[in-house]
Amino acid sequence: MTALGMPQHDVPSVDNPSTAPSVAMRPRPSASLILIDRSRACPHVFVGRRGSAHAFMPDLYVFPGGRRDRDDHALPYVEDLHPAALQSLLRSGPSRLTPAGARALALAALRELEEETGLSIARDDAFGRRAADLSSLRYLARAVTPPGAVRRFDNRFFATFVDEARIDFASLRESEELNDFRWLALDDLQSLRLPEILHCICADLKILLEAQSGLPFGSELYRYTNRNGQFQRSRL
Repeated sequence: MTALGMPQHDVPSVDNPSTAPSVAMRPRPSASLILIDRSRACPHVFVGRRGSAHAFMPDLYVFPGGRRDRDDHALPYVEDLHPAALQSLLRSGPSRLTPAGARALALAALRELEEETGLSIARDDAFGRRAADLSSLRYLARAVTPPGAVRRFDNRFFATFVDEARIDFASLRESEELNDFRWLALDDLQSLRLPEILHCICADLKILLEAQSGLPFGSELYRYTNRNGQFQRSRL
């Protein structure tokens, strides 16, 4: 599971040998999933709390998600990503990212959702086999953990509406990764302890939903990173 803690203004810089790690840590590809409940006046997003024993982000509320595994490319799916979502992933790079690699990020997000919460976004294929349904996922943002962090991730944030994805919350369960699940109103972000990067992403999500409540595939995207100790937010 991964949660990015940006903005960070005092992390060691790779440009400063006296403070930078001896070997630059390469960010690992990862993905998170934002579940949106639009049935209320203000949209809510689904978060869970990291356990106190975790060395990374203990006791913070985060979205389900985690590192992309090598086997994620081979996971079955019954419906692919929307073409606009796939093209947005490829356009946002890196240049070596292939359609299969981009799809694997989305599959990783759904795999982590099920592992951490028991929830699934899947349906039966023509042969009655359960497989992931990627068709409702919007690609929302990309965030890269800054140099100097204990762990670094190149994380893609996907989003979907719980009614559109037809998620059955009867299967919801806590795990070693996440517990104390909450629905967080986008106009009440201060009510829970979130990593700073989630504040940024939720604020931008709120603006997008206010502009177009259906969150079209191919909505405006942002990249969040930290360069020389300074938080940067740019359009993709």
